[in-house]
Amino acid sequence: MPRKTKSRPSRIELSSSETNFLESNDMCRFATASKEGEPHVVPVSYVWDNGYACIVTDYRTRKLKNLRENPNAAILVDANGTSKLLLLSGPVEIIEKGEEYKRLYKLFYSKLDWVKRDPWKEGEAPFIKITPTFKTGWGVGQKRRE
Repeated sequence: MPRKTKSRPSRIELSSSETNFLESNDMCRFATASKEGEPHVVPVSYVWDNGYACIVTDYRTRKLKNLRENPNAAILVDANGTSKLLLLSGPVEIIEKGEEYKRLYKLFYSKLDWVKRDPWKEGEAPFIKITPTFKTGWGVGQKRRE
């Protein structure tokens, strides 16, 4: 009997208010899980780029080790002092070099002051690109789901 393969969920569409919310913030909580399922959550800077959430990390981090074992992640973006938040999750792509790497570096450099203060070179810190296949939240144009 043929073995059934799980199809990868498709990228979700976001409303204009959700996209505006993601573009107007640059900090989130980034969650990964090990192969065994042990969760790990850390605050990170992110950039919203054409329907994808992108972060950068160092090579020796637990989050990168987790993503190499389990290539799925989630981000939680909330606006301090408000009741707005958005949770997105989905598969990730690890980008370590090439034209996409250079494009993302320029984007991070243009949007985040700390990148200008502490620059790095290609091959020194990979980018993580999350394809959102699930979303939930409240106060950003959608109803709360639990």
